[in-house]
Amino acid sequence: MTEQTLNHPAPAPETPETPEAPRVLEALEAPQAPEKLRKPRRRLVWGIARWTAAVLVLGGVGAGTAMGITAMERTDVPGLATESDGRWDYPKLTLPALPADAPRPWTEGNDAEIHHADLRELLLPAPAGATLDPKLKGGWTGLDSYLALLPEKDRGEVKEYMAESALRHIAARGWTTPDGTTTRIHLLRFSSVAFSEDFKDGVTRDISRSSRLPLGVDEAEIDTSTQDVDVQYLSLYSYAESEPYGPEQTRWSYIQAGDTFGVVTQTRKGGVLTVPFQQTVALQAQLLG
Repeated sequence: MTEQTLNHPAPAPETPETPEAPRVLEALEAPQAPEKLRKPRRRLVWGIARWTAAVLVLGGVGAGTAMGITAMERTDVPGLATESDGRWDYPKLTLPALPADAPRPWTEGNDAEIHHADLRELLLPAPAGATLDPKLKGGWTGLDSYLALLPEKDRGEVKEYMAESALRHIAARGWTTPDGTTTRIHLLRFSSVAFSEDFKDGVTRDISRSSRLPLGVDEAEIDTSTQDVDVQYLSLYSYAESEPYGPEQTRWSYIQAGDTFGVVTQTRKGGVLTVPFQQTVALQAQLLG
């Protein structure tokens, strides 16, 4: 099974604006010293759920620092000691290059916690053997794509909030794997970290009241399967559709990372498998971190 490592490439001489054409992800040829990190802001985290299957903490935010959940031996990863553990075969992951002089989030000089990289390049790629969703190929998408995840009764309120928050971009990718799991990942970049955090607070508060659940979900519970995902500075919340859930089950995670809010949603007939869900959430969190 292919290993996934996440390398920080050297900054590319581009403007801060997001390019129209996608960039090719390139590995860093020579390691550089990591940038000085700011002290993380204290945050109140409600019902945080993190990954139990595979952990690798980000060893440095600056260019030249590599990370990945499969860089360690399989026998060193709790719950993933055999070859038949059910993990998907993701391609090698690399952080996209930044525009010239643009700092990564949570580094000195980026107090606004802005992701200057192309949002589309921060989307997790599909694993081997997956069939891509023709409507979610990894490019820009409209707000309706995200609203389609929600029941009709909740869409108006969310749409109004997005208009007030001056939402900048949404990028999305979706796929279906041979085991029948459908995965959708949406990344929403807000005009400031304040709006991103406020949106996170709103969705988690509403879910605690059994409101604003994904389409087709009547009741949900905190999903503790991702409790060991430990990527610095991020807020991570995972949920699972409660039994009895009918023919399909939905599991989803919210990842709030600076100015960007990520949503990872998986559905599968008979129940969403734990290991691929853990793996997908962890890798997407690392890309945003």
